[in-house]
Amino acid sequence: MSGTGTRIGPVSVTQGGSPLILSIPHAGTDIPPEVASRLNETGQAISDTDWWMPRLYDFADDLDPTIVEARQSRYVIDVNRDPSGASLYPGQATTELCPSTTFDGEPLYKRGLEPGEMEIGLRRDRTYWPYHTALREQIDRVRDIHGYALLYECHSIRSVVPRLFPGTLPVFNIGTNGGTSCAPDIEAAVVEAVATAKDMDHVVNGRFKGGWITRHYGEPISHVHAVQMELAQRAYMLESPPWTYDAEKAAPTRRVLRRVLEAMMEAGARTYGESP
Repeated sequence: MSGTGTRIGPVSVTQGGSPLILSIPHAGTDIPPEVASRLNETGQAISDTDWWMPRLYDFADDLDPTIVEARQSRYVIDVNRDPSGASLYPGQATTELCPSTTFDGEPLYKRGLEPGEMEIGLRRDRTYWPYHTALREQIDRVRDIHGYALLYECHSIRSVVPRLFPGTLPVFNIGTNGGTSCAPDIEAAVVEAVATAKDMDHVVNGRFKGGWITRHYGEPISHVHAVQMELAQRAYMLESPPWTYDAEKAAPTRRVLRRVLEAMMEAGARTYGESP
């Protein structure tokens, strides 16, 4: 999947013919030299990347999706945060629009070299807004063709991050912003698709209810239905450096994810009277 699209600056776009749009905001690893030179060893390790998302979801090519993928690291700027910098989870630990720490709270920059407001503004212009411009264009294009769009957010995170959540994260974390970012039938179809997964647990609107992309674009009244899937990385990879993809672990996870995307598309077709 990765690299097959048209790259426009920090964004890669692959146009598909189905109602499905895959947004991959956190799998990028590119860091401009002027940023990389100021990161410390921890920052340069980019440990909070959503590793291997394009490979994990490459089966989705069969579904003819549109794919919008950020190529720069979330350590440059996080395109799944509120552009104003406001927290998506008030009162809970999280990372900023331009992160200064890892998920574990460790500094990313050499002392005194963190980005100021002017630089954050430049990163918004150069990296953040190009992603959202591309995503909005594709949502509008798909909706014009089909009358609706199905936006699916591909995410992953380490299974244990004490600063962000207690204990071990369920494998499948479905976020619909409390049921507001998609039609109830679409949420129900996604939940049903993961509920039968053997030895893999799930939760709906738990710690991860959906980031800025799900909350901002998911608007059922406008026929845009958004679902975020935050996947525990133990289900498909080694959760420590060198972050190796594990095809054996990934195989059953991919089967469930295929069911999820197919169920989402079938529910959308039923809702809008299309043939799936």
